[in-house]
Amino acid sequence: MNVPRSICDNKAVIYILSALAIILWGMSYIWSDELIAADIPIFYFVPLRICIAGLVLVFFNIITGQFRWMAKKDLWKFALLSLFEPLVYFLCETYGIKETGSPTISAMIIASVPIFSVGAAVLIFKEKVSGLNLFGVIVTLAGICLVIRSQAGCGTPGNFVLGIILLLLAVLSEVGHASMTKCLSADYRPQVIVMYQFLIGSLYLLPFFLTKGIRDFNPSYVSSNVMGPVLSLALLCSSLAFSLWAMTIKRLGVAKSSVFLAMMCVATALVAECIGREHLCLIQWVGIAVAVAGIVLSQHTSCCRRRQESR
Repeated sequence: MNVPRSICDNKAVIYILSALAIILWGMSYIWSDELIAADIPIFYFVPLRICIAGLVLVFFNIITGQFRWMAKKDLWKFALLSLFEPLVYFLCETYGIKETGSPTISAMIIASVPIFSVGAAVLIFKEKVSGLNLFGVIVTLAGICLVIRSQAGCGTPGNFVLGIILLLLAVLSEVGHASMTKCLSADYRPQVIVMYQFLIGSLYLLPFFLTKGIRDFNPSYVSSNVMGPVLSLALLCSSLAFSLWAMTIKRLGVAKSSVFLAMMCVATALVAECIGREHLCLIQWVGIAVAVAGIVLSQHTSCCRRRQESR
């Protein structure tokens, strides 16, 4: 997506574009869950989604004149970026959705990314975290536990805990992905970063696609019921949303942009509720609200401190 620099410098516009990316990602949990419910192999639709998204961005960057070759010195950065996401992230996220049996719960776990951003800031970058930040972390964990406990009491899949672990691994990979995107954003446009990310990611996923994805190929895999969600995931949730998100990371930074991920679970829950996919009880809605409030608190003071230091 080629957005004029003057518009990109407007934070209000960046917030709107960031919100659009989050809404699209919130919907992606619904489409992924539909494919899983239809018994479509994860190693079929995930590699297909990533490959289509990468090729679409190649075409887009060429016709808009934004295409540029990768510098040799940056090869390892793009390789690491693609390892974090799509390889580790999408596999852990998709299997996490499958094992938990709930797109809303899955989105909520992914929404805890800002908590781990705070942890990375303390352990790796030696940043100071205020008492309000730590309180936010505790509140968020309490909200997540509230929703998970409610879900566990309503009859969950046997591998529900495994699903939670996989989703937490996806969260860690997202922190790494955001960090690498920030490193590359000074030299490459957002849509170029995402293009190479998905092309290299397709190579990572190719062995899985050839050995497991099409091992028991069925003609239904190319039906409109399957390709509709796959194309929606590729074009909207990958090509468009990831380009918008790379732009957000470039303009706002890793910590500030991660706050928006807190709203992903809300977007998923609202979409799931509207289409009748899931119906959450009152205590689960309360848990979502508590978790979102905690995530905002976990970031608020540190963001203010950064603004003061930048003056």
